[in-house]
Amino acid sequence: MKKICLAFCLTVALLAVLSALYSCKSQSVADKTTQQKGKAKMKTKKELFGKLQDGRGIELYTLTNSTGLKVRLMTYGATLVSLEVPDQDGQFADITLGHDSIEGYITSSPYFGSIVGRYGNRIAKGQFTLNGIEYQLATNDGENHLHGGARGFDKVVWKAEPMQSEGTVSVKFSYLSKDGEEGYPGNLSVTVIYTLTDDNELKISYEAETDKPTPVNLTHHSYFILAGQGEGDILGHELMLNADKYTPVDEGLIPTGEMHEVKDTPMYFTTPTAIGSRISEVKGGYDHNYVINTSGKTMALAARLFDPKSGRVMEIHTTEPGIQFYSGNFLDGSITGKGGKVYYKHYGLCLETQHFPDSPNKPNFPSTILKPGEKYESLTIHKFYTH
Repeated sequence: MKKICLAFCLTVALLAVLSALYSCKSQSVADKTTQQKGKAKMKTKKELFGKLQDGRGIELYTLTNSTGLKVRLMTYGATLVSLEVPDQDGQFADITLGHDSIEGYITSSPYFGSIVGRYGNRIAKGQFTLNGIEYQLATNDGENHLHGGARGFDKVVWKAEPMQSEGTVSVKFSYLSKDGEEGYPGNLSVTVIYTLTDDNELKISYEAETDKPTPVNLTHHSYFILAGQGEGDILGHELMLNADKYTPVDEGLIPTGEMHEVKDTPMYFTTPTAIGSRISEVKGGYDHNYVINTSGKTMALAARLFDPKSGRVMEIHTTEPGIQFYSGNFLDGSITGKGGKVYYKHYGLCLETQHFPDSPNKPNFPSTILKPGEKYESLTIHKFYTH
């Protein structure tokens, strides 16, 4: 009887061990399947967004991560067409201004979502001297040069290549700006990569090389409104800029060359401040370059934007020394954007990471001159979460 009991106990124990092993194996398979499903959610979609008058097709790429955050990018201007992020209740909304068709971007787009260059921001009278040679650029902002000229990088068709790696999906855009384009010297080879991560980050990395010395200052020009595009103005958004100084400007919005403290002025955003609280004290509204508190070309927090209504937060980190805060002053209701929404004054804002405006004419500003054999490199990260 004892032998029978012992055999029975051993059998029960063996069955328990086998059951546990099977359970672990099943759990491992289940975990692997879940991971595979998670990876499958991160995807890239390519389609036709429209055609230019010369018949060239404009490609549209949609990047989606595993949390549902979605970015749409097109080859015209390497432009971000839409960016859908969740609010505090998990409801998604497009937080950038823009158009539903390519025609809108061609006829009525103040740089919505585009890459601007060769020189983002302004150069006084479109003139600068480099190595003893005077250059005259296109003037498209009164007497000044703005965002690369009459046909800057926002108005050209870029080559696109989708890419994917562990936890990210990307689109690599490339363009060759030929010697003399808009008055700039040198053939400039440019690459911009938009990368969406599973951590709800949108990374924008820039690289450029030239065969002649030339000014280079690339940036991204989305108009953001965290409440959702067309849903009112940004005056109630709270903005923090990690900058103790800014570069004051003249009547033409050209920097004077000075750097002033923001403390005790309407330019102060070192602590979170409602954009509309003092905007009336700034002639024309905000359109100024802020000097980021950074020690060099390392990543630094540049800005944090918060919308109290939706709970959405956007943080911007960058290797650039400056950030242009533009409060959508020139939006005037003349543009009808996505979904038939009309864009009025202050219905979006720009936070453009950059070198300082008019640097080729301001020796005391960080240099923007790229030389042959050097590589221009810049990285900006937009991180999204809720508060």
